[in-house]
Amino acid sequence: MKSKRIALKAASFIAAATLSAAMPLSTIGSTFMQSTLTAYAAETSGSLTYEKYDDHVEIIGSDYKATSIEIPDSISGLPVTAIGDYAFDGCSLSSVTIPNSVKTIGKYAFCQSANLKSVTIPESIEFIDLRAFDSCKQLSEVNLPDKMIEMSAKVFDNTPWMDAQRQKNDLVIINGNLIDGEKAKGDVIIPDNVKYVSAGAFERNEDITSVVFPSSVTKINDNVFFYCSNLKSVDAKSCTFIDSMAFAYCNKLTDLKVSGKMTKIDYMAFSDVTAQATITVYGTKADWDQADKPTDDKFLNNARYIFDESYVAPPEEIEGDLNADGSFNTADLILMNKWLLSVPGTELANWKAGDFVKDEQLDVYDLVLMRKALIAKGQ
Repeated sequence: MKSKRIALKAASFIAAATLSAAMPLSTIGSTFMQSTLTAYAAETSGSLTYEKYDDHVEIIGSDYKATSIEIPDSISGLPVTAIGDYAFDGCSLSSVTIPNSVKTIGKYAFCQSANLKSVTIPESIEFIDLRAFDSCKQLSEVNLPDKMIEMSAKVFDNTPWMDAQRQKNDLVIINGNLIDGEKAKGDVIIPDNVKYVSAGAFERNEDITSVVFPSSVTKINDNVFFYCSNLKSVDAKSCTFIDSMAFAYCNKLTDLKVSGKMTKIDYMAFSDVTAQATITVYGTKADWDQADKPTDDKFLNNARYIFDESYVAPPEEIEGDLNADGSFNTADLILMNKWLLSVPGTELANWKAGDFVKDEQLDVYDLVLMRKALIAKGQ
C-alpha cells in the first residue's frame, strides 16, 4: 500500500504541475486559501489525522483500512474547515460524512478510493480542488447543494457518476458551473445560466470547432481549452481574465473575441499556439494596452487586432432581482410568490434571476432557495 501511495502521489504531482504550470501564486485558489497561520504538530482523532491551526482544523489523513468515517464539524473546539490534499487518496472508504463546516476539499483528496459509492457535498463547500474524486470507480451517487461551487479540473473524472452525466448532456452543468465538456462536438454555445467554467472543462477535446460564452462568464480558467486541436473560434465578449494554459496548443485558433475591460492574460495562456488570429477587442486600444499581459507572446504579437467600441455589455445580472431594480430584496420574494400564485397583473421583469435551481423554470423550489438567500443576507 505504501509503494502504491508513493507512486500515486508522484503521478498526481506531475498531473497537477501540468494543469497549473506557471500559474501565479496569487491566482491559485486565492479566493479559498486558508489564512497563513502556523500549524501545530499533526494529531489524531479516531481514524483521522489532522493539523490544528489557530482558528481551524484541516484533515490531512486517515486510517486507510477504515471503511466508514464521519468527519466531525469541530475538533478541540475549532471548526474543521478543510480536507487536505491526498487526505483519503487510495483509501478503503465505502462511505464518508463531510460536515457542514468544511469549506474546501483539496487536490486528490479522495482520489482512487475504490470502494466509495456515494458522497454528499455539504452547503458549506466553496471550492473543490484538482481531481478530488478522480478514479473512484464505484462512485455513482454525488449529492450537491443547490448552489454554485467552484471546482478545479477533473474533480469527478473517471467515475460512474460523471459517465452518467455525460450521457445526459454533452455539457455537464451543475448549478451554473460547467464542469465538463469532453463529449461536446462542433459549434458549442454555452447556456446563459452558466456563470463559471471549471478548469480543464474542454481539455483535449478535438471535436469542438467554436465556442460562444455567455456574458455571465468573465474568466477563462486554466487549461479550459488545452490541446483543443481543432478549435478555430472563441467568442468571449465579457472575458476579462485568461488563465494559464487556457488555449495551449490550440493551433487552429484564428478568431478570438474578448472584452475591452481585460485585466490580465497569463503569460502561458497561449503557450505554443502557432496560429495567426484576428483578435476583436470590444473596447479601445488604450484599454487593451492597460491589461496585464505578456509582451513577448507570439500569438498575441502576430495577431491582427480589431477594436470595436460600439459593443455594450449587458448589465450584470443580480441573482434574485426579479423586478430588475438593481437589488435583491423582499420585494422580489413577494413578487415571486404572487407570480407562483398567478395573481393577475403580476409580471417578472427578469425571470431568469429567480431561477435559483438553474433548471430553466420557476417553481416553489426556487422560492424556497430565494427565501434562504434573503435570510443569509440578513433580510
